[in-house]
Amino acid sequence: MKSTKPKSLIALAAFAGIAVTAIAGPPAVPAQKAPEDNPLSFADGLITIDIQERLRWELRENIFDFDDGIRSLTDDNWLLQRARVGLKIKPASWLTIYGQVQDSREWLSDRADFPGLFGAEGDDPVDLRQAYIELADYSKCPFGLKIGRQILSYGDERIIGAFDWNNIGRTFDAVKLTYKTDVFTVDAFASSVVVPQRSEYNQSDLFNGNKTRREQVFSGIYASTTAWGPQTTDLYVLHLHEEQAVTSTNFFTLGLRMKSKPGAFAPTPAGDGKAVAAGKSTLPPTAKPVGFDYDFEGAFQTGEVRGLDLTAFAIHAGVGYTFDAPWKPRLGIAYNYGSGDDNPADGDIETFQNLFPTNHKFYGQMDVFSWQNMHDIELSAKISPTRKLTAKVELHAFWLASTDDAWYRANGVVAVRPLNAAARSASGYAGAEADVTLTYALSKNVSIEAGYSHFFAGDYLSDTGASDDADFVYVQTGITF
Repeated sequence: MKSTKPKSLIALAAFAGIAVTAIAGPPAVPAQKAPEDNPLSFADGLITIDIQERLRWELRENIFDFDDGIRSLTDDNWLLQRARVGLKIKPASWLTIYGQVQDSREWLSDRADFPGLFGAEGDDPVDLRQAYIELADYSKCPFGLKIGRQILSYGDERIIGAFDWNNIGRTFDAVKLTYKTDVFTVDAFASSVVVPQRSEYNQSDLFNGNKTRREQVFSGIYASTTAWGPQTTDLYVLHLHEEQAVTSTNFFTLGLRMKSKPGAFAPTPAGDGKAVAAGKSTLPPTAKPVGFDYDFEGAFQTGEVRGLDLTAFAIHAGVGYTFDAPWKPRLGIAYNYGSGDDNPADGDIETFQNLFPTNHKFYGQMDVFSWQNMHDIELSAKISPTRKLTAKVELHAFWLASTDDAWYRANGVVAVRPLNAAARSASGYAGAEADVTLTYALSKNVSIEAGYSHFFAGDYLSDTGASDDADFVYVQTGITF
């Protein structure tokens, strides 16, 4: 039976939009000297302006077709430019009113500059990125409420994130209730993702503004605590509802995340020898982010996707060690698995639904995999020769969990190759990727980042068609105030 969106959610989100729009300007308060750490904060924090500007040059070769013999529209180089300006008004400790506009452009590319078309990030001229009212002062009351267009970001963003690598990013029209103490945080939210549209105001399914008529409502409860042992522990229950023309999607995601606190397993200093001899206590444990670290996330899904019964799961597990030595070298190993569908004709689906992640951070810089139908073994090494410079190397080896399912790119929708008889009988080994990334902080407000990646085509590609290696190069600068 076709369901309707909660009227209370629509009313709350609409109220937020009206309230933000109604702000004509700041109250007549004499301007005061801005704090040194924020030159764009005025009237003792009553008004704060934030500005971001990012420019990235990219060169991509064979990433979409793995074919040297074809010069496709995606075998090209281009510039991605993004500007954001935000205004925060805080008339009381418990009240925050925030709005942010964004302008995103793709320059010098041969492909059409429409978001999502042929892999393009595309043009999205001046549009509303965030607009919300927040009622919260956690130093006085553990409850808070945020209503309006906002970022939803949880954990490491494997399931829900801002997708900030993308030139447009991701926000939601949402209402979020928070309970927060020193060691516990619990969020309960209902939302609908905002869909970028070139030359049109970006809207979500909450108002059916993008004309998809999915009636999407994404809701959940996400709890996090630092009270248990040397780690942060998260538990979550998420629900996605969508209506299609003749089918519907309704499924739950139940998850657990555990991540060690920085320096939780750092070696304890031996202490001062004279103090020990005198019977006094040794020095306290170091707070340096060195020593052993770990992280784990697992999620299980059940329900219905496009009318098919869903049972799926995904796992991430990683460990590392940071040496207490010059350059702070860290070595790490991780494993990622997302279930795939073993039989596309049985009326069920076992493909893990990756929801709204920031996949770019996890499964290679070239964005050829998402957290579904995959095995990924990752080796990494990182050094910091200076306080401002960080260098990182990652090696990934990829397999498909099932060749009866598609190889899903980072957006979780586009397949690398059509699912046909050749693909189903192919080897599961997709290939390997090597990434090198350098990051340098010119100042606290200006940074530069550069990277090179190479994908070594595997047997799955040669069994299904062209199997040439692929390359990716980028240089990115960012200014943030």
